[in-house]
Amino acid sequence: MSFSSFKLHPKIAAGVRALGYQTPTSIQMQAIPPILSGKDVMGLAQTGTGKTAAFVLPILERLLPGPRGKVRALIIAPTRELAEQTHVSIRELGQSTHLTSCTIYGGVSLNPQIQKLRAGVDIIVACPGRLLDHLNQGTINLANLEVLVLDEADRMFDMGFLPDIKRIIKQVPRKRQTLMFSATMPDSIRKLTDEVLHNPVTVKVGPTAPASTVSHALYPVQQHLKTGLLLELLRQTDTESILIFTRTKHRAKRIGQELQKKGYKAASLQGNLSQNKRQDALDGFRKGSYQILVATDIAARGIDVLSISHVINYDMPDTTDAYTHRIGRTGRAAKTGDAFTFVSQEDEPQVRDIERVLGGKIERRILKGFDYTKSAPARNTEFARPPRPPQHHRTQPKPERASGPTDAGARTITTTTKPGRGVSSGTKTTKSSQSKRRWNSRGKGKSSMR
Repeated sequence: MSFSSFKLHPKIAAGVRALGYQTPTSIQMQAIPPILSGKDVMGLAQTGTGKTAAFVLPILERLLPGPRGKVRALIIAPTRELAEQTHVSIRELGQSTHLTSCTIYGGVSLNPQIQKLRAGVDIIVACPGRLLDHLNQGTINLANLEVLVLDEADRMFDMGFLPDIKRIIKQVPRKRQTLMFSATMPDSIRKLTDEVLHNPVTVKVGPTAPASTVSHALYPVQQHLKTGLLLELLRQTDTESILIFTRTKHRAKRIGQELQKKGYKAASLQGNLSQNKRQDALDGFRKGSYQILVATDIAARGIDVLSISHVINYDMPDTTDAYTHRIGRTGRAAKTGDAFTFVSQEDEPQVRDIERVLGGKIERRILKGFDYTKSAPARNTEFARPPRPPQHHRTQPKPERASGPTDAGARTITTTTKPGRGVSSGTKTTKSSQSKRRWNSRGKGKSSMR
């Protein structure tokens, strides 16, 4: 089967040819025909199987003959990286159609997005939070929406976007085509499918497990030896492009820095970076400027780099689904890849869950030439956060002095006194203050106090 069997418009077929696509993937063969016929579709397929083109091509086909400059298709994605990847696919596949798209996500200024929206766009690729900001401000009009896509729906649920998704769905026209794509099918996704899809066609391609083109290996190691093992593994392994996953943002940053010190072309991708720096890291990784990208799970989906030869889990992921998504970054488009995972004793329950998904035991490997006997340091300084710079607190202004002839050293205490005690104003002056005033008075040759 070839793409010509879909009978796409010549302008869209030109984009397919320009990208060198010849044979559709399984998800594309099964999903594109019902989407072209206008049906709602629930697509289940592992990452790296061509899901993006499976919905982008039918959307372009549908929007091509209609009016321009009005939002007629909305694609919701969980991360900025995935939104940008989808936007690039729309631009490349639709390069001859002159249909316009833009990305909407947080972490960047709102004003450039508003300017693009005012200029008129046909397709919006958005993250839920920033999309709601625009909807609340009235800068996005969805009255003409024809197609709604929920991409990587399970990931959006993992990230807590379900309430936002429900609020967005309330603001889109009821008469629409809805497409939902996911790598896994937890109960929450099944329930949402029943709520937002109308008589959907369910397309399921293969088990929701890592691609069969990926080989897996576990490297048992104590936590304090992981960085040393990583460096030795990189030294001994013939690699092309490597994606390393860590559990925390701080760890991703520090490992990236350590690899740079050792002479590797490495960058880190984590949530503390500005959007420009995140995009620079991704672009550099795609173009080969960086051989290694160290990332947290924000990059588990949204990195569309066909040449990733190895995925290394520096830290074991929290769930089997997260393992599937991480490993899905290699072995893409029927290419082979390797997945290496560092495991400590506490990771064994998670290892057993992953082995159940894979249907067999994962090979345990011991790296020759690496010293596994090195004892742990007294305190873990490898990933200790640097000391915080001294905080300069603003000095509080001194309270204003009470009015009267008391000088700087005088202290006043407000009290209630009985009449006839020589203090009629309700202010009692301390003994030390009286002494200073008497000394000052004598110095001036006056005796105001007797």
